[in-house]
Amino acid sequence: MADPDEGVAADGTIRTGARRDRVPAAFEPVLADAIALLGDSGASLYVYGSVATGTVHLGSSDVDLLSIGLLDAAILERDLSARYADRCRGVEVAVATAADLAGDTDAAYGYRVFLRHYCVHLAGPDPAAALPAFPADATAARGFNGDLGQHLQQWRQGLESGMVAADLLGVRAARKTLLAVAGLASVHDHTWTTDRSHAVRRWSELEPGLAGQLSRLHSWANRERRPTREEVELVLADDGTVSAIVERFGSLIGLWTDNPHDQ
Repeated sequence: MADPDEGVAADGTIRTGARRDRVPAAFEPVLADAIALLGDSGASLYVYGSVATGTVHLGSSDVDLLSIGLLDAAILERDLSARYADRCRGVEVAVATAADLAGDTDAAYGYRVFLRHYCVHLAGPDPAAALPAFPADATAARGFNGDLGQHLQQWRQGLESGMVAADLLGVRAARKTLLAVAGLASVHDHTWTTDRSHAVRRWSELEPGLAGQLSRLHSWANRERRPTREEVELVLADDGTVSAIVERFGSLIGLWTDNPHDQ
């Protein structure tokens, strides 16, 4: 469910509804056990997504956690997912390192924006505490999704190798591509959103020729239907939907490069 508080603050910085007191009581045991399993590892732990904004759906949403410095998240994911199968679809733990937050690259900038505005601190050191509020602008949008072209190449390789199931790969591609569309809509409209549903509606208004294709991706992202291998191949083709969004993103916002960005 979309975060109703996401947008642009009066000073032009990103605003979200991610707050510790928004976590529903039903999910507090999940977080408490995650903290306990983290132990004295020295790693940091955050919650983000619908649990952090209080928009989570009991039984059908994921619990999204981020750890900085955790060596192995698989055990944490497996134990918590099994323990709390009655209240969430699964517990997913993304892993980052301190190095991911450092430097002047688009990737590092995007990590810092995400940590500062979308993650709620639970345990361990909190590098987000020293971060300023970030402007809701093209630099933030590029930090979030300027790697779409790189992902497109990886998805094509994954499809060709057969290492990833086609339907799962299609879902991943749809979710990432529609986040990039949200960045396009944000920069075009001088606002800020990561809501895929809004992104599809708004960009379909601006570019009606892509409306049907974006709607198809939306149905995959929401798991309303499973894409076939042939459908995924078409979406990832040189003249497919993802390539079209990569082109639009590169033109309006800019794709990641190896050079430091201008902050």
